[in-house]
Amino acid sequence: MSTPVPQASKGVLDPVERLSEILFGLIMVLSFTCSISVATADREEVRAVLIGAIGCNLAWGIIDAVMYLMTVLIERGRSLTIARAVRASAGPEQGRQLVADALPGALGELFDAAALDSACQKLRAAPQLPQRPRFAGRDWVGAVGVFLLVFLSTFPVVLPFLFFSELHQAMRISNGVAIVMLYVTGHLMGRYAGLRPVPTGLVMMAIGIVLVGVTIALGG
Repeated sequence: MSTPVPQASKGVLDPVERLSEILFGLIMVLSFTCSISVATADREEVRAVLIGAIGCNLAWGIIDAVMYLMTVLIERGRSLTIARAVRASAGPEQGRQLVADALPGALGELFDAAALDSACQKLRAAPQLPQRPRFAGRDWVGAVGVFLLVFLSTFPVVLPFLFFSELHQAMRISNGVAIVMLYVTGHLMGRYAGLRPVPTGLVMMAIGIVLVGVTIALGG
């Protein structure tokens, strides 16, 4: 029976990943709703734009989910490659260096030789490593989560156009909802990163508005 490469236990998607997917979905749908002309658009044109926004986020949700799975597989394959290299290393020093190099950023400098040797010994003691990287059930859950975050972030911004017949009113409410969602996304990111939540929320709101403007200007 093969023994998997040890991995840190964490949620399927970390908070930054979840908030980033929501932000991405918001920017995509805003690039559609902000292209509606209040002065000249009729209901058919609005309907076409909204269908386009939902369809675009549906497509990008699927693409993001597939890319998530590909990233998981690549990272897991990289972990297996490092584990095999450690097991085949010529001596303790080479094994320690392989483990230290695999750690992100300057994290490797925080572990002394004894800690790195312990990690190497655990990898060498594993009866057998998997032949190839494989998906686990949580990976499919993560992919579904990515899809839903991108796709469902469309609806709070789109709903005002479905419930209010007056286009000008619907546009104002839709933009207000989007601005609030951008702020909340930035606020939560700031709290997670140890930054000041209110300024971070305001900056994220400004960045989101600028990105929407760039997307529209480039024909997105």
